[in-house]
Amino acid sequence: MSRPDWEAPLSRREWLQLSTAGVAATSLCGWLPTLAARAAEAKPQTKARAKRIVVLWMDGGPPHTDTFDLKPDVPECGIFKPIDTVVPGIQISELLPQFAKLVDRAAIVRSMQTVENEHLRARVHLRTGFRDGQGGVAWPSLGSICSQELGDPTADLPSYVAIAERRDRSFGPGFLGTRHQPLYVTNPTKGVENLVPPGAAEQVTARLDLLGNLEHGFARDYRSAISNDHKTVYARAVQMMRSSKAKAFDISQEPDALRERYGKNSFGEGCLLARRLLEADVKYIEVGLGGWDTHFENNNQIRKLCGQLDPGMTTFITDLEERGLLDDTLVVWMGEFGRTPKMKGIGRDHYAKAWTTMFMGAGIRGGQVIGRSDATGATVEERPVAVADFMTTICELLGVDPEKEVVLPDGRPVKFVDKDPQPIRELLS
Repeated sequence: MSRPDWEAPLSRREWLQLSTAGVAATSLCGWLPTLAARAAEAKPQTKARAKRIVVLWMDGGPPHTDTFDLKPDVPECGIFKPIDTVVPGIQISELLPQFAKLVDRAAIVRSMQTVENEHLRARVHLRTGFRDGQGGVAWPSLGSICSQELGDPTADLPSYVAIAERRDRSFGPGFLGTRHQPLYVTNPTKGVENLVPPGAAEQVTARLDLLGNLEHGFARDYRSAISNDHKTVYARAVQMMRSSKAKAFDISQEPDALRERYGKNSFGEGCLLARRLLEADVKYIEVGLGGWDTHFENNNQIRKLCGQLDPGMTTFITDLEERGLLDDTLVVWMGEFGRTPKMKGIGRDHYAKAWTTMFMGAGIRGGQVIGRSDATGATVEERPVAVADFMTTICELLGVDPEKEVVLPDGRPVKFVDKDPQPIRELLS
C-alpha cells in the first residue's frame, strides 16, 4: 500500500521553501546562540550506562512514609502497613504489592535532603539542579540538557517529550534555546494532535509557499529571537508530520490486554506511550502523575494514586525488561519534595528535609537501599543526597559530563551542575 501524499519525504522544492522560511532542518542549528554551539562541540567524557532516560514525576510531592520509607513503629507517621518485598529486609507500602515483586530491580534512595518547600521553586530546583533565579540565569531543565547532549538534531521526533497535564517554566530549555524545549503531550490517548496535515499534498505545498513568504519578509524586517523561535517550532512540526515515526504516539496500536495491565488512566497510558517513544529513540521522556499535594485528604488520595502507580510502573519496568530496553534505559521515580512524616490533621504538608527517590535500569545494582532517615522519618541520618548530588549522578549514568562548561552570551562560563556535587557512588559502582 502506498503512503499518503503528506507522509512522503520532503521534495527538493519543499525543502527550498522551508529554507526560504528559515525552517529547514538543515538550518536549525544556525540560529542557536554561540553558547549552544560551543557546548555541542565537546563530547561527554563519562562512559554512559544509559542511552535514554524516563522520569516518572510524582507532581506535588509523594510522602515517603506512605510509599517507600514506612515507619510502622510511629503511629503519627501514617496508617499504611509495610509489606515484604522480593528482597529480604526491604519493605515498602502495602499499597504497592505489584511493585514489591520488582524491588530487586530498584535502588531506593531514602535520604534526599533538599531546600525548597514551595512547589514551583522546588520543581525548578529538581529539574534544573539550580535554585530559581540563581545567578540571574535561565537554567535549562535536565530534559533540555539531554536533548542537546544525547539527541540527534536531524531526528524526526523531538529528543524531549513531557507527558504531563501541568506545564510550567521548570520544563524549559533556558539558555539552550527553543530547539531543546519539550514537546508536550497532555493526553496520552490522543498523542500529538493535528499531526496529519489537512488536505492534499498540493494544499500543503501552497501553505508552505505562503509560510515561506511571510517568514522571509518578517525575518528580513524584524530580526529577533522570537522570529527564530517561530521558525524552529514550524521546522520541527513539519519534520515530525512527514515521518513514519510519528505513529509512536498512537497507543491504540497496542494490544488491549497490555493496555489493561498498564492501567486505563493517564499515568498508565503515559507509561505505555513512553515505552513506544523509547523504541522510536526519544532520549528524555517525563511521565507525570499529579495529585500528591495532599494537604487536606492524604490517606484516600494516596490509595487512589498508588492504585495507578503500582500497575503502571510495574508493567512499564517489566515491559522494558522483556523488550531488552531496561539495561540501557535509566528510569527515575521522583517528585519535587516529600511530605511531612507526621500527619497534619488528615493531610500532610510540604517537606524537603528527608524524602525518597528511586533509580531503576541502566545496569545499576537493584535490590538496595541507599541512605536512611531517622526513626520518625523527619531527618536524614545516613548518606544525605542534595540536588547537585542527584543531578550529577543522573548525568554520569547518561554519559553527560556534569563539569562541562558552556559560555553564556555575556561571556560567563557556567556548568550544567551546581558546585561541589557528590555523586551517589553506590549507584555508579
